[in-house]
Amino acid sequence: MHFRHRILAVFIVLCMVAGAVLGSRFEMTGASEELTGLSLFDRKETIYFWYSEEELSDFIGSAAVAFAEGRDVRVIPKLVDESEYLEAINQATLHTEEGPDAYLVGNDSLGKAYLAGLASEITDQGGICNLSHFPQAALSAVTYHDKLVAYPFYYDTTVLLYNRTYMDQWLQQQGNKVGQEDEDLMEGEAEDGGTDGEGSDGTAGDGTGDMSGDREGDSLEGTEEETDPEALALEQARIGKLLVSGIPQTVDDILYIGDTFDVSEGVDGIMKWDVNNIFYNYWIVGDSMIVGGDAGDDKENVNIYNEETLENLETYKALNQFFSIESDNVSYDSVIQDFLDGKIVFTIATVDVLGRLMEAREEGAFPYLYDLTIMPAMSDRLGSRSMSVTTAVAVNGYSEHKELANEFAAFLAEEYSGALYSWTGHPAAALSADASDEDLAVFKEEYGNSIPLPKMIETSNLWIQLEVLFSKVWNGGDVPELLEELSNQIQMQMSPDGGLG
Repeated sequence: MHFRHRILAVFIVLCMVAGAVLGSRFEMTGASEELTGLSLFDRKETIYFWYSEEELSDFIGSAAVAFAEGRDVRVIPKLVDESEYLEAINQATLHTEEGPDAYLVGNDSLGKAYLAGLASEITDQGGICNLSHFPQAALSAVTYHDKLVAYPFYYDTTVLLYNRTYMDQWLQQQGNKVGQEDEDLMEGEAEDGGTDGEGSDGTAGDGTGDMSGDREGDSLEGTEEETDPEALALEQARIGKLLVSGIPQTVDDILYIGDTFDVSEGVDGIMKWDVNNIFYNYWIVGDSMIVGGDAGDDKENVNIYNEETLENLETYKALNQFFSIESDNVSYDSVIQDFLDGKIVFTIATVDVLGRLMEAREEGAFPYLYDLTIMPAMSDRLGSRSMSVTTAVAVNGYSEHKELANEFAAFLAEEYSGALYSWTGHPAAALSADASDEDLAVFKEEYGNSIPLPKMIETSNLWIQLEVLFSKVWNGGDVPELLEELSNQIQMQMSPDGGLG
């Protein structure tokens, strides 16, 4: 499910009276136990499994068959419209015999599902829900008030995608520049009669002394640090590390590459991404803005307005001056197409980009090398964390076959997840899956440190509000004012009366 659709489709599950639900289930059970000519020995234990994405059908059907082999059981998958998905599960549980015993659900809905009784604490009899089998973010995503209420299945998050061909060109340019500077320095020393290895300014003449250039106005850290000897030494060390690795690790690394890159003809810019979608922006504040803690379920752990978030949003605002991305004319699809056309060097991408890259290369439409890396830190002091969405396998709290449903959920989440990506394009959360795929390994590394969507009902509209805030900041809005306004609104929603009193 696309993230924008997910956050727009959030709804409050209707309150259910447990006695009425159990009573209805009892009546249905009694009716279903009437003999219909079938011997008890001919009747297999049956569970129903619901999901809402059609591309999963073949995989889930195959998993159901594989699970049933050697067991006297039957798994019946059912594709259900994603509209009001939890309410459909609720109604089917109350009124039919084919309500799901287990089902797929986004981690942000697990809190609502658990409170309604539609998700129960898992038994994890196989002992797979730990860091030996899943990244921390996956476990956080399925945790609600210290209980594991589902099994992690698959995920999506963002990483930095870059044109490796262009980066190699930049590294070669920098190498040529260093060689020229060394040659000029040696000629200058010969003319001056030698300076014992020092330049005219007394710095070591190793060809790296002024690699940062003047760079007036391009540093987002301010100009005072540029004249500070200690800060200058750190800057030079950072640049040296960039030149060795060829992989940007901070936003300043990307800015430096932009400053010093003599780009090829046809390259429109150094970096572009979808600045309209919070999923591709959240890394900016992900390491500083706290909304419910890592599990996203703690109402006492919310800290939106703080110095680090303010600084990161000011950096984001300044990036518009550097990259000049017009928000009215950009979308994720257009950005990825620009990357495939060789018009940009860096972008922010989700897992689906791997299929587009493969298709373009097979068609001869992408004659470049590419690479992926984790999202850059905001600065040498401040980090970053991407947002992630985890699709989980939940066990219905009202299922009459909880043990079997738990067993199938665990089977689907890990044992059978190795082929998930090749069948569906969704990367499995299990660490054992896709271990040899270098591209997916980068996504899984980022996923492991990501922030899952929170589960609190009170913050269900936060992501829409954040999208509005980022849009206003990008277009020059006042950061402190906008962030304080958001913080106050969320605090009001978190109050006992929801801000209605």
